Amino acid sequence: MKEFLNGKYFQYVLVSSVSIPAGEVLSWVSAEKKLQLTSTLPLPINNRYKTPETLGVDRIAAVCGALEIFPNRNCLVIDAGTAITYDFMDCDKNYWGGAISPGIAMRFKALHTLTERLPLIGATENFQLTGDSTETSIQSGVLYGVIGEMDGFISKYLNLHPDLGVVLTGGDTFFFENNLKQPIFAARELVLSGLNRILQHHATL
Repeated sequence: MKEFLNGKYFQYVLVSSVSIPAGEVLSWVSAEKKLQLTSTLPLPINNRYKTPETLGVDRIAAVCGALEIFPNRNCLVIDAGTAITYDFMDCDKNYWGGAISPGIAMRFKALHTLTERLPLIGATENFQLTGDSTETSIQSGVLYGVIGEMDGFISKYLNLHPDLGVVLTGGDTFFFENNLKQPIFAARELVLSGLNRILQHHATL
């Protein structure tokens, strides 16, 4: 990354980083305006989270990305990554929070490490409802368990907000995008779209 940025000049730069400190990345950048995504950065949404300083920047960015897909509409963002997050934003751009649960890799690992005999396996796109071996039974339990969880969250939010738009994102999107009951919009690059939306917001300030 440092080599890519070296010698380049940008008008606006927004950095959101977990693996490398954002301040370090910003030190590599030459730009007219440098921004770091934190809980105090002005956003195109109203953050109503009670502890904004503990809110993951990926969740903030994903919700801002959903503005491009469902503007002026109640929206639920589901991010199927290392953890599965559920984030709700109302039609007035108020972000209220949501839920966090284990991702599929975490669930597979838990079944292996917290039991005596179950093997550590991974997910497959062609998983079956009725497992006919220990491996396929674990896959069914984990993947259909997540599908049931997602359908449950979507149904509960739909009961409260019948006009709800649902966006699914994250690295494990492809396991679920065609298996949910309700219509959803799959956007694997939602976090990047959200970062761009935040950057556009600051370009107008």
